[in-house]
Amino acid sequence: MPLWTIEDTRQRARVAVREAFPATFGERWEHARDLFYATLELEHLKHVQPMAGAVDALVAGAAFPQAVVSNKTGRFLRAEVKHLGWTTHFGAVIGAGDASADKPDPAPIHLALDRLGRVASESVWYLGDTALDMQSARAAGITAVLVGNAEHDGGIDRACPDLHFCSASRLAARLQELA
Repeated sequence: MPLWTIEDTRQRARVAVREAFPATFGERWEHARDLFYATLELEHLKHVQPMAGAVDALVAGAAFPQAVVSNKTGRFLRAEVKHLGWTTHFGAVIGAGDASADKPDPAPIHLALDRLGRVASESVWYLGDTALDMQSARAAGITAVLVGNAEHDGGIDRACPDLHFCSASRLAARLQELA
């Protein structure tokens, strides 16, 4: 198959492997998945870096129950959280494959809420940086909060968030005010 450009990768990496790979690789999707995971296992922690301001946002948000819900495979997501030293910040870390379906289905968000002992409501914020994240939040019945400009995903208008923070630092400042 042709090599992917950076833009191809950004477009295809929004959904979970169990959705993206069958459409991309056809009958050989499981073989492609296995190759992908083997490479990821060796390389991914070398490249993990927090978004600018993310640590401040985590600290500012400590007054509130926090979880991670991602379309990154659960075991890799949990390895990243541990690698960054963030395990104590989260009451749940839910990745692709952990719930009955992946985002944009609300199942992983509902699983995280269940593990936090919470129910979906407008007072619950789901932070994300893509239109799919905003869609997932709405499907789960919670507030969709965009962090960043979603330039890699068609921009703010396409994402259509309920709330928008241009940076994690701005989010941190607002969380400090709320706490």
